[in-house]
Parts: sequence; C-alpha cells; structure tokens
Amino acid sequence: MSDKLIFRIIMGVSIFVFVVVIILNRKFIPVTIATPSFVYLFPKFNAIINGTCTLLLLISLYFIKQKNIVMHKKINILTFLLSSLFLVFYIIYHYFAPDVMFGDINHNGLLSDEEKMLAGKLRYVYYVILVSHIILAAIVLPLILLSFQRGLQMQVEKHRKLVRYSFPVWLYVTITGVVVYLMISPYYPF
Repeated sequence: MSDKLIFRIIMGVSIFVFVVVIILNRKFIPVTIATPSFVYLFPKFNAIINGTCTLLLLISLYFIKQKNIVMHKKINILTFLLSSLFLVFYIIYHYFAPDVMFGDINHNGLLSDEEKMLAGKLRYVYYVILVSHIILAAIVLPLILLSFQRGLQMQVEKHRKLVRYSFPVWLYVTITGVVVYLMISPYYPF
C-alpha cells in the first residue's frame, strides 16, 4: 500500500471515529433500551485505562531510549489496544448514560446558584482541562495512527518526526483523562 493510501485510510478512520463520538455523545440517536448497569462502571475503567496508558507511554519512551526496539513495539501495541478499548467504553458509556455536570450535586442536570458557588472556581479549571483534553484527543488520533503505522513498518525517520508531536499530546490526553475522571466522579449519581 502506498503512503498516500494509508494516509487516506487513517484520515477516514479518524473522521469516522470523530463523527461517531459526536453522534452518540450528543444523543442524536435515541436510546431505546434500558441502560445496562455495567455501563456505569466504564468511567472508572476508562480512568484506569488512561492511567495505565500513561505509564505504558513512559515505559515505551524508556525502552526506545535504551534502543530496545522490540520492547518499545510491544509496549506501544499494548497501549494502542488499551486506547482502542477505552474508545469503545467511552462511546458505549456516553451513548447510554446521562450527562454529568461538574458541581451538579442533586443530579438534576442543572446547576443552581448554590451548586455553582459550592463548585467555585474549580469548575472553570475542570472545564479548561476537559476542553483541552477533548480537542487534543480528537487531534491526536490520526497522529497516533500514522505514528503507529510508520513504526510498525520500521520507517524510523518518519516515525520519529510524527512522535515528536503525537507522544506529548497522547501523554497529555491520557493524564488529563484521569484528572477529568477524578474531578467529575464526585458528581456521578451512581
């Protein structure tokens, strides 16, 4: 396959994933069945997956600095698989579960003045982290896929050039995924 075709496929997959996330997350397709109870475990699982991916990315960096390409590849494949599992859990959770708002103590989907006051300025910190996390997660997906593909094909120079950007962004997304969960989890009704 040519690099041009691979790039088109990766961009197509990235756009498809982005559109699916938006459609399901914004509830454009109504939920017609009861939410399975296990779905409410997904935010915690996703935080664990994100934390694990953070560690794996750092371990992967260690191995490549040691010039241990075999372990670097294995760790990255595992990280990629876990991130894919994260995406599946994320989509399922956000399709079924109601939205949770930072500061919504009574879980009615609205923030009263009292709830806003109790959440304080931390609410703004949460939203800055959340928005940056979401935007960078959308941007990094094609970079991760391209980096992954270049690495698997041993196109080392192309891989290095991409990883300069994809690695720190992916690392930020995994770290902030955990932070977002820890900040919003007190407001889950379950």
